[in-house]
Amino acid sequence: MTQRPIMIGIVGDSAAGKTTLTRGIAQLLGPDDVTVICTDDYHRYDRQQRARLGITPLHPECNFLDIMQQHLNLLRTGQPILKPVYDHKTGTFDAPVYVKPKRFVVVEGLLGYSTLGCRGAFDVKVYLAPAEELRHKWKVKRDTMKRGYTEEQVILDMQRREPDSEAYIRPQRRWADVVVSFYAPPDNPNQDTQLNVRLVLRPTLPHPDLLPLIETSADTGSSSVRLGLDRDMGKPVDVLEIDGHATEERVRRVEELICEDMPGMRHVCGREPNLEVGKLVTTTGEALQSFPLALTQLFLVYHALKAVQTYSLS
Repeated sequence: MTQRPIMIGIVGDSAAGKTTLTRGIAQLLGPDDVTVICTDDYHRYDRQQRARLGITPLHPECNFLDIMQQHLNLLRTGQPILKPVYDHKTGTFDAPVYVKPKRFVVVEGLLGYSTLGCRGAFDVKVYLAPAEELRHKWKVKRDTMKRGYTEEQVILDMQRREPDSEAYIRPQRRWADVVVSFYAPPDNPNQDTQLNVRLVLRPTLPHPDLLPLIETSADTGSSSVRLGLDRDMGKPVDVLEIDGHATEERVRRVEELICEDMPGMRHVCGREPNLEVGKLVTTTGEALQSFPLALTQLFLVYHALKAVQTYSLS
């Protein structure tokens, strides 16, 4: 390996959409160039042990954060790891697996930014913060369909986890370069087929120049794609919002601006359509293509490739 891997963190609460976001990023970067790992594999206790101890997997003491931190930094320097494996379906551990980092390493999970050593391993840090009502729907659907729980069990589990979500998961938002929030349109709160997205863009990374969007919106009167200023956790940020009903023309304009900002994006922007990019599964199990999700994935790929450029020049 001529240079170290580029590390991308995707952190968020349970069922926040981490795997969905990661899947599209990996497809855009090229699956052969991406290693994906989940920090949930570093749980200290299995499901039965957690039940006996009265501890949730969201609590730092329920995870081997020191080993996770060590492994992240080994991967960052291009070294392989022997990674533990946690099976979400059975709630037990499988045999560890040998993982060798590729050009990009995407790390998704609950507590990826929980220590200074972990945060320092990442080139791009993303935090997923969907509307809580939406996340609850996603969690009920996922855990009943894929993990064998009843709806009542999932709801009770979310109530039990809420104090740890508040104490340990949501505070990690402050460390993110980009905060991604999917939400239903205000005029249709039960909608989950055309979700809007709000991207909080912190000045910790050099974002693509999207100012022409403001000029285009003023000329056309369109408001389905918006760029503005706001404050997040008390600090000034740029905010990009894309509505689920945005036209393909408006979406392509955003894509063009992202690609024009860095020539290295051309092979990504000229790609053939990929069903995994922008793929969103609704609470009824229906698979749809989402422009806001696809653009979010493309935006994060921009930052991954920008990190390659920055590292190569340093």
